[in-house]
Amino acid sequence: MTTTPVTAPTFEGLQVGDEAPALVVENLTRTNFVRYAGASGDFNPMHHDDTIAAKAGNPSVFGHGMLTAGLMARVLKDWFGPEALTRYQVRFSKQVWPGDTLTCRATVTELHDAGDHGIVDCSISVTNQNGDTCLTGSASARVEKQS
Repeated sequence: MTTTPVTAPTFEGLQVGDEAPALVVENLTRTNFVRYAGASGDFNPMHHDDTIAAKAGNPSVFGHGMLTAGLMARVLKDWFGPEALTRYQVRFSKQVWPGDTLTCRATVTELHDAGDHGIVDCSISVTNQNGDTCLTGSASARVEKQS
């Protein structure tokens, strides 16, 4: 995984169309899926047992949707800070498979002045190495104003 750490932006420093540094997760593995299962407690065998996944008509195990959502949330946390997120909504549109490379992106869509702070609305997406969209959604974050 590669990201560039950034300092949280201020309300005045943001504009509609600004983009967070993308998070690229290369070569997802079955181990990633199993580690997520252990952390989340979601041991659905579709995510770790090839035999069961194949019986259900899948070519192999596939990643948890919430693993993808968690990777996307990391972009927002890295951009705005660990306590800034006020709203996070996602829609899963494609499964993620072992070997996939995922790119997580966030773009500012609206800025709201809330008096002593600002609210930033973002569109979010995760795409795979083929350019297929795996997750879409939106999020809002509280940002400080310049003093």
